[in-house]
Amino acid sequence: MAEKRYIISDASKQVDVEAHVLRYWEEELVLEIPRNEMGHRYYTDENIRLLKNIKELKDQGFQLKAIKMVLPELINSGEYNLDYMLGRKEELNNKAMEEEARASKEAEQKKAERKEEKKEDKLPACAESKSDTHATVSIAEDKLQQFQVIMTNIMARALAENSPQLGQEISNKVSESVLKEMDYLMRLQDEKEEQRYKKLDEMIRSYQKGRMEAAATSENPKKAKKRRFFRKA
Repeated sequence: MAEKRYIISDASKQVDVEAHVLRYWEEELVLEIPRNEMGHRYYTDENIRLLKNIKELKDQGFQLKAIKMVLPELINSGEYNLDYMLGRKEELNNKAMEEEARASKEAEQKKAERKEEKKEDKLPACAESKSDTHATVSIAEDKLQQFQVIMTNIMARALAENSPQLGQEISNKVSESVLKEMDYLMRLQDEKEEQRYKKLDEMIRSYQKGRMEAAATSENPKKAKKRRFFRKA
């Protein structure tokens, strides 16, 4: 004779609980409820008897965790051992509460340990970040000084030579790599950003002023030649 199967709505009526209660008991008590080819739950007569015994213990004041502790015994003996279990209700409930408290305490300890581990993992990263910041600032200052030296040398030599080709000379000397360095410095953002920008601004102003002075110097000889030309005429 084929085993009779009940869908969850029929099983809930027989056990006299809602369908969602059966699903909840299945999850919390880790009950092995079979499923059909479509993946739908079905209940056998044996499943129904077990669920009725679980309901009886619940109605008598058993905690679900206490029921889970005696579930293997409940499955094996069925209703024949219910009176014995009911006599141990207080003992089993207390034991279940102790187990729950212990599990909760262990979970809190593990959580605290994970937090400490995360803090320890973050500390080296923070220290490394600060070290990298200081290193970046130091490198930026060195590059700034090098840039200042290059610009100063170019301006000094150009002014000393008083060349009419001052603009072309400076353009040739200030290579693309130097301009990239200046752009890189202007992009840096750190605690000395304002000071670096101020220095760069002063250098640019000095550079512009030097060009104007050189241009003015280069124009003077031309004016002098024109004046001499008109005098001879």
